[in-house]
Amino acid sequence: MSPRDGERTAAELLTTFGPALGTRPTRQRRQDGRTAQVNRRAAPQRGFARPGYGWSPVAAPLQVYQAGTHVLGGLFPLLAASPLPAVGARMGYDVHSGGAFYLHPVEFVLRSICTNPNMVLFGEPGRGKSSTVVAFLLRMMLTGVRTLISGDVKGEYTPLLHALGVTPIMLGRGSTARLNALDLGPLAARWDAWSIERQRDELDGVLGRWVQLLVALAEAQGYRPTVTDEAALSAVLRQLLGISDGYTRLKPITIPDVHRLLSDPDEQLWQSLRFAGRRQFLDHLRSITDALANLISGPLAGLFDAATNFTVDWNAPIQSLDLSRLRTRGDQAIAVALTCLGSWSSLATDLQEDGELRIVVRDEIWRQLRLGLRAVQAVDSELRLSRAERKIQVLVSHKPGDFLSVGATGSQEVAIARDLLALCSIRILLGQSTRVASELADVLALSEKEHEATTGWANDRQGRALWKIENRTGLKVQTVLSRIERQIFDTNTQLVRKPHRLPDGQSPAVSP
Repeated sequence: MSPRDGERTAAELLTTFGPALGTRPTRQRRQDGRTAQVNRRAAPQRGFARPGYGWSPVAAPLQVYQAGTHVLGGLFPLLAASPLPAVGARMGYDVHSGGAFYLHPVEFVLRSICTNPNMVLFGEPGRGKSSTVVAFLLRMMLTGVRTLISGDVKGEYTPLLHALGVTPIMLGRGSTARLNALDLGPLAARWDAWSIERQRDELDGVLGRWVQLLVALAEAQGYRPTVTDEAALSAVLRQLLGISDGYTRLKPITIPDVHRLLSDPDEQLWQSLRFAGRRQFLDHLRSITDALANLISGPLAGLFDAATNFTVDWNAPIQSLDLSRLRTRGDQAIAVALTCLGSWSSLATDLQEDGELRIVVRDEIWRQLRLGLRAVQAVDSELRLSRAERKIQVLVSHKPGDFLSVGATGSQEVAIARDLLALCSIRILLGQSTRVASELADVLALSEKEHEATTGWANDRQGRALWKIENRTGLKVQTVLSRIERQIFDTNTQLVRKPHRLPDGQSPAVSP
């Protein structure tokens, strides 16, 4: 086939990357005038014993040609291409095909590659788990997708926010920031503009979230709430909001307000809940009342029991609620804080009618799951609604055992936690030890080759991971970071003494 005008031939193309190719000799005519036969007799095992025939080993090194797959793909049509479309964040390259690897969970759903946009990452510390997540967030910003870090336990995302010129919201020691766990958020601002039917629907949804939050917090204190407790909490919240009084505007409430009304109920409240008297009401709800009291006077006092005193810039490319200053208050306090932030974030992002996609990162998810059944159910609910609410939920954990150890063997919370993995169509498996990799293989039904990849290949270099998209064969992907990204994403900086520090402790600026 002759090349078209302006296009190079294959020989000219390869000459660019190496020495010129030899040309195939033209067919010689035999002395009797006939052309050589196409079908010739089979050659001997070591070929014909004359010059130009036979075979011999090729001495190493072989000539190597280097070119992009978009060029070589035309010369070698059987070159394997990535089975996924080139949309979204360019993460690195597929080591099988050598082609670039892209990720856009929502586009994958729209193209029927997977059924939901949720992601889960497993990896031992130091395998590149956080770098992969941060690279995904930063590169998705180029497509206009914003991010909310719903509780940065270790402060790993703060350098990225500083580099983008965004100030994270710091909660904990030395910070004056307060977040009301029962904050109305965008609901209060849009309440008057809604119809009566819309107000009723939105209010039912918000009350359901708040009741779920309060019973989860009580369960974290060791008390398992009953159906009567939930009905009482719902009645208390409605009364505090002013719904039963016929107010047209909602009253802001806090957890101390709920505790105060449970401790000192009026006659209307205990009668509407069909208690025989005030004493019976107090005795029956004493456990959950005391559980909420621990949130007011315990290690989280002053963090989630007062009015919110900061404003979230929802137009920023990324926002983070940094909990790194809470680490000295124990795992239980951090888990409770993550539950409060999860509920608050869900309400705030649900009512953002900007029509845009948003990524919600739930780092150290195992801490929250260990609070009990209600906390597991809350995460399960968020994952199920991610498509309807235009969210990409990202769960970050170390191993599948984090999901399976949230309760007793065979318990309801363990069953729901196991199903959480099924609600994440995109599973990113970084390097693991043999024991943990066996757990992954069992839970995710990995093949033998995929199992070997997580214990061998993925452990050889940071950023390597087996990407399982739905039930497709796992792809070996190497995440690639730029020099500035490696500097910003490095989570080992606290282990290294640096001779020079940037002013104000900030990182170099990057552009989303």
